[in-house]
Amino acid sequence: MSHLVLLCGPAGAGKSTHARRYAAQGYAVASVDELAWAAGQPAAHPLPDDVARQLAEVLRSRVAALLDEGRDVVVDASFWSRAARGEYRTLGAAHGADTVVVYVETPRDVALARVAARSGDGAHQVRLTPETAAAYYDGFEVPTPDEGPLEVVRGG
Repeated sequence: MSHLVLLCGPAGAGKSTHARRYAAQGYAVASVDELAWAAGQPAAHPLPDDVARQLAEVLRSRVAALLDEGRDVVVDASFWSRAARGEYRTLGAAHGADTVVVYVETPRDVALARVAARSGDGAHQVRLTPETAAAYYDGFEVPTPDEGPLEVVRGG
């Protein structure tokens, strides 16, 4: 059975750092920021709605294909809403994967400082205005155990 790990947390939480740890264990990494960077999108958010929808579909397709290959997959995305996490839990189940949400818990000041320090020169250096970063953090729906398997890790 494949394993599907959904890394979730607001911008600056440390999701990409944790994704690299899973990659070192042999997991395939599916990252929305890497897809955006590869597609030539600027390292700034928010993305236009049509681009965000297209990238979301590409990400879902990539994850499904990797699971169909029998790979363990870690998805590096915010999964800011319970609904988004639920959609990927359903995707994992449809492809026979054991799915867990890993919430990267990070204090607000730490996450916002990390975002403010980003250079914009790579996929994991996505720049946000201070207002957007704060809105992303404040609008994040923290996962709860009633959603399904959940691990909480410290991100800062």
